Amino acid sequence: MPDSLDTLQSLTSLTVHNATVALEQGMDAIRSGQTKFDLRNIKAVDSAAVSVMLTWQRAAQDAGGVLELKNLPNNLKNLTKLYGVCSLVSSTLSADDCGSADGHAERSPSDLHHH
Repeated sequence: MPDSLDTLQSLTSLTVHNATVALEQGMDAIRSGQTKFDLRNIKAVDSAAVSVMLTWQRAAQDAGGVLELKNLPNNLKNLTKLYGVCSLVSSTLSADDCGSADGHAERSPSDLHHH
């Protein structure tokens, strides 16, 4: 089974402008058995990045694997914290990595319910 981290190193952005291409690139890698993605070269992100990474994670789980996202840039980590999905995006991130963008622990959806 391939274990290379190189498949997505060509990505320098993960935004609405290239989300479809990036999504397919990752899906192809997952279908070929790759489970580790190195995202160190990504400089520009927006909310589409979170959706793409969650879709990759779901596809890897459906294939019986666990996706490892390595070297997430801080702006990408901050987005996953903002949306409360840090631990869902990558099981390899520590609890410290998944603290919320405001410095508090990541909240569950039930914590966000307003009375």
